[in-house]
Parts: sequence; C-alpha cells; structure tokens
Amino acid sequence: MRIVTYNVNGIRAALNKGLIEWIKSVNPDVICFQEVKANLDQIDSTVFSNLGFQIYWHSAEKKGYSGVAILTKFKPNHVEYGCGMDVYDREGRVLRADFDTFSLMSAYFPSGSSGDIRQAFKMQFLSDFMPYAQELKKGIPNLIIAGDINICHRAIDIHNPKSNARSSGFLPEEREWMENFVQSGFVDTFRSLNNQPHHYTWWSLRFGSRAKNLGWRIDYQMITEQMKDRLKSSVILPNAYHSDHCPVLIEID
Repeated sequence: MRIVTYNVNGIRAALNKGLIEWIKSVNPDVICFQEVKANLDQIDSTVFSNLGFQIYWHSAEKKGYSGVAILTKFKPNHVEYGCGMDVYDREGRVLRADFDTFSLMSAYFPSGSSGDIRQAFKMQFLSDFMPYAQELKKGIPNLIIAGDINICHRAIDIHNPKSNARSSGFLPEEREWMENFVQSGFVDTFRSLNNQPHHYTWWSLRFGSRAKNLGWRIDYQMITEQMKDRLKSSVILPNAYHSDHCPVLIEID
C-alpha cells in the first residue's frame, strides 16, 4: 500500500498547478492532505472520486484556513473527525481513518512562527497531543500519524541549524518534545531508512530557498513500533511543486 502525505497549502491553488496529473503519476492508495484551506463544497471533488478515491474532509471553522483530508481507495471501517478537543477541532487539525489492519491519521500541527500567542498555542497542542496519541495507540497499536508536524527533529533536518536555533520549528523545547514522542513508541519512517542530510519537505518562498535547497524537514509519516516490520520504503518527493511543501510517500505491507 502506497500512502502519501502532502501539505498542499491550499487545495484550490494546488489543483490549478497540476495536482491531479501528479496524483495519477504517483498512483497512491491513500493520500493525507493538510492545509486544504477550503470546504469540500468549494472544490470539484469529482476530480478525486474519478480516480477511485473516497473523500473524507475536516475543515476549519475559519474560512480559508487549516483543514485536513484523507483520500482513500479502500473504504475505512470508521472515520474519526477531530481529536475530541474542541480548541483544536475548530481548526481542523486531526482526521483519522481506521482500516482492517491499521489506522491512519492526517494531522496538521500548529505553527508558532507568527508570534508568541501562536507559539504558546503550539506548545499547548504538543502537550495535549502526546497523551492523546499514547492513549490512542493502546487501542490502535498499528497507527500511522502522517502530516505536517512543524518541527525539525535534529540538526540534520534543517539547512542551517545554528542560525535557526531560536526559530519556531527548531526550538529546543520543540525538539525535546519530538524526541520524547519518538521515544514513546513512534518511528520516523524516513529517518529509519535514510540518515543522509539535505532532505527537506518545506522551503521558504523567499530568497530562492527551494532552488538552493535551503529547507526544513517538518512533514513526517510516523508509525508505531509495532508496524516497523511492515515498512518497505519511505521517500521524500521534492519534485512536486504544487506547494511550498513537498510530499512524503511510504509503502507498507
């Protein structure tokens, strides 16, 4: 099974940049989108259903903001909209589909880059998400959390760790949270198979950052330890140009 996660930074803009043709070429079985920035009735969803996808969509209350989606060629047994915490569910940050042998979450973690208020919100989200994920995997031991976590875990995951040492997304407390999350029983699929530098999933739109590959690796597919033997590949796809992010693809048995 091929699973893609992709922060599209606006589904309508991504569709105008050839997203459907790209999906056809990659041929995933399941797609997790983040930052769809639209309600489902604001797009022509038949472009996805015509490819064989069932569509599950969790928008933010605020128009043109946040929102996650899961597109799947296999019917889930259950779909959970939100995480049961209203402050985050109003922003459309978590959507989960349960299948026969695993569950898949599309998650969009908050960014703190706009200032202290949102950074505090991000830290509270992290604090609340940790026990939520731990409790979830007690009942769902085969769990994939796919999406934009908005944190670079280690220095290898960012183009200039020294100059970004006090930047949101690479703060010591955020990196500590990420380390604790991995240690709590989750596997960073990409790093479990690739220990090389210069692999990123997001680039600033300024200063020609993408052309120079001055990026951050903030998009992940995390799997529970129990699923590690089912992981066949995990790759970043930097040649997808529908967003300031790029997709991450995993293959599992």
